Amino acid sequence: MTNTDKNLHIIPFKAMGGPCNVHLYLADDQLHLSDELINEVRRIESKYSRFNENSVLSQINKNSSKGIVVDDETAGLLNYANDLYTLSDGLFDISSGILSEAWNFKSNNLPTKKSINEALKLVGWGKVSFDGNELKMPANMRLDLGGIGKEYAADCVANLARSFRIQHGLVDLGGDLSVIGPHPDGTPWRVGISNPRNPQEAIAFTNLHSGGLASSGDYERYMIINNKRYCHILNPKTGYPENSISGISIIANQCMIAGSIATIAMLKGKDLAIKWLDEQGITYVMVDKHLKISAQKA
Repeated sequence: MTNTDKNLHIIPFKAMGGPCNVHLYLADDQLHLSDELINEVRRIESKYSRFNENSVLSQINKNSSKGIVVDDETAGLLNYANDLYTLSDGLFDISSGILSEAWNFKSNNLPTKKSINEALKLVGWGKVSFDGNELKMPANMRLDLGGIGKEYAADCVANLARSFRIQHGLVDLGGDLSVIGPHPDGTPWRVGISNPRNPQEAIAFTNLHSGGLASSGDYERYMIINNKRYCHILNPKTGYPENSISGISIIANQCMIAGSIATIAMLKGKDLAIKWLDEQGITYVMVDKHLKISAQKA
């Protein structure tokens, strides 16, 4: 069967808190495979959602003060998180999700310094003991894989699609993208970079032949108080957001890597982030709080 026998199908669904799509070039006898790809997203969401009390993550948070043995997939994610913690000098910390409880972005009120300090007592991946598949952490500490879960799922779906011999397609999980392969004629996928002040509009475009793209910004959950914007990406050392970057999109070999780098860049702040990204040769599009664009192409 040739590529000309396959048509582009765009399959929409909802998962991980938002709209998702898989773009697939499929023959008629492959259409059923889209259900398997969507089920893979559901599997990962169910396994690692902090909102599902039966998830593996919830079981870790309930029981790991006594010590718990995790499966290999979970161990792989925790090892990756550990590497990010080291790489970022503690800025990427999967124990920092508790800070979001101090910040109620629907209230339009800043948290008290006391509430932030109380939350910070339970933050710090360095306090966690993790060896092989055995995990133990202080009582009441909770892990949150929201910083890598959706991006991990996008990569898993792309890999699964390739195992089904799907060669051309794009996985889009709420704007986090993993490329299965370019269009059948070899042309790339043209992707818009969201305008942080009007996310439905593109402020720039980029082309993807392979790999992944992930974005982070101050426009998903935020509040504005006294003309200052406070977003949900919180520094695990201070308990407060960094506000010099409005949005950043990273292109990398994997969506999960792109998402991790985007989060670290947001927390570093504009000047340090640009220096760090440029030194690493990372491809990015950054929009600062004045909507000025900085970019480095591959």
